[in-house]
Amino acid sequence: MSIFGVYGSPHASNLVYYGLHCLQHRGQEAAGIASFDDEGKGVRLRGLGLLSEVFSKGNLDTLQGNIAMGGVKYANASKGGLDNVPPLFFHHHSGDFAIANDGNLINREEVATYLESKGCIFMTDTDSELMANLIKKEASDDRIFNIVSALQKMEGGFTFLVMTKNRLYACRDHNGIKPLSIGSLPDGGYVVSSETCAFDIVGATFLRDVNPGEIVTIDHHGIRSMNYDEEYRYRICGMEYIYFARPDSDIDGCNVHAFRKESGKRLFRESPADADIVVGVPDSSLSAALGYAEESGLPYEMGLVKSKYVGRTFIEPSQAMRERGVKMKLSAVRSIVSGKRVVLVDDSIVRGTTSLKIINLLRDAGAREVHVRIASPMMTHPCFYGVDTSTKEELLCSHRTLEEARMKIGADSLAFLSPAATSASRPADKGLCLACFTGIYPTPIYSHDNEINK
Repeated sequence: MSIFGVYGSPHASNLVYYGLHCLQHRGQEAAGIASFDDEGKGVRLRGLGLLSEVFSKGNLDTLQGNIAMGGVKYANASKGGLDNVPPLFFHHHSGDFAIANDGNLINREEVATYLESKGCIFMTDTDSELMANLIKKEASDDRIFNIVSALQKMEGGFTFLVMTKNRLYACRDHNGIKPLSIGSLPDGGYVVSSETCAFDIVGATFLRDVNPGEIVTIDHHGIRSMNYDEEYRYRICGMEYIYFARPDSDIDGCNVHAFRKESGKRLFRESPADADIVVGVPDSSLSAALGYAEESGLPYEMGLVKSKYVGRTFIEPSQAMRERGVKMKLSAVRSIVSGKRVVLVDDSIVRGTTSLKIINLLRDAGAREVHVRIASPMMTHPCFYGVDTSTKEELLCSHRTLEEARMKIGADSLAFLSPAATSASRPADKGLCLACFTGIYPTPIYSHDNEINK
């Protein structure tokens, strides 16, 4: 999932549309945009599919005003359907507002139970609806204090955008697990985005990241800040750097491409392979493959070609769709890999579906050996912060040794980057959340104990 908001631009909804295009890699199931016009009337459009399928010039013109926000959503079997597509719109006597979020609440069951005891009835499965009800259950007439109180009841990895007719609030969890950045527009407006890669297309200049435990208010006063939790720390999701984010994004002061390339270099130092060429899996693994090749002295070759018209298979909602998507997405370049001993560099192994299919593609194209090197640690634990891995059973490495995992995917050899080398690939002053690799979670896990111990 990703979120993008604009304040103070006469073409706000159009800028949100273009910004979300740059964030389409984070969600391909659905998209939505909401805005308030100059009269304070709110309008929302959303639908299932890619942005280009949901929006056209005609319907974008109905989203008037100088404030707008939107999101793209990736497929999740438990939160599908149009009702769960962001942003959500809420009507209230104190003023209408819209909410969109990225990530997941760890304590959503506890929060939902608390709200139900207060008489709330839910229409969606979203954290945004929980947030809206928490805000409106508070007594203060000042919305910022209601938002503070709501966030203090939440635990997990999340970012929220809350939009009223004249104000935008940007919120980030107190561990900073999910990224969120602020940019300025040439006309004096501001943008908020899940990734900085969306700034250039709308002409925005990066200002700063929203800090962990911070609420940023953007309105006619400019930017104001309030901490809702003074005990914050940086535990940005390691998978943001490893897989989710675009390589041209900067997260908490570290460029994603630079992180991946450094990971690739460290991967070679830890796990060299006797081979002829290095091949990266398009697209998120290419930077690590370049680093591995540069450090090893082996030639980097384009041994795999990706179709531009197929989305990311990891975020497909079912296993059958993932397997079909891999076949459609990648092709091996026979003249490059035939007769060669190939080092195949990939960013991660989750279920093993993609790895098995790619190795078979390379062997069918004549590769003599395929040595798999993964630019992240073995994924052994479920993630509850927004990565769609909720049980151990679906993870290739959770109940297998390294050798058993190698045999399962059919590689000649298999090695993973160590957690220490992964952490060392970014500046040491800001830590990573590596819970899915180490089982060390930065938050309480509440009702998820059974899922971890399965």
